[in-house]
Amino acid sequence: MDALFRSQLVALLPRLRRFARGLTGSADRADDLVQAACERALARMEQWTPGTRLDSWMFRIVRTIWIDELRALAVRQRAQDRQENEIERAFDGERSMEAHMTMQAVREAVAELQPDQREILLLVAVEGVSYKEAAEILEIPIGTVMSRLARGRATLLKLLERPRTSGDDKKIVRLT
Repeated sequence: MDALFRSQLVALLPRLRRFARGLTGSADRADDLVQAACERALARMEQWTPGTRLDSWMFRIVRTIWIDELRALAVRQRAQDRQENEIERAFDGERSMEAHMTMQAVREAVAELQPDQREILLLVAVEGVSYKEAAEILEIPIGTVMSRLARGRATLLKLLERPRTSGDDKKIVRLT
């Protein structure tokens, strides 16, 4: 039986390759698939019943191995996606931390502005109030609003560009 089985298996190889090529879309992957199927068939030769169709049994083995490979690939892909998502979340966490630190630096710098510059900057830049409305709220001319805002922005930029030292006991103004 062993010799008959092997000779029939060899005769099936072209058909198995054609079938595997159709499944995989690649000659190399098809050859690997057929090889794996032949190894499995030889290892489980006693499971085949002589007199039944060897080709049907082999096609099922090829198909089963192919499905197993697709499932394994899907599992690996999900694991890779999870790993990439973790890296992305870590990166997002890093960006979030940088944004938080930047916002903290801005709050500290705003707190150091002259009170008249700070209130104009907060009204116009944070609250979105127009120059005219800011002038009415503060009861000052619109030209004064514009000059204080320009000085405030310039001062804020200088404060943000300076090297930061830890341990400053600056008053922090919440912008949010």
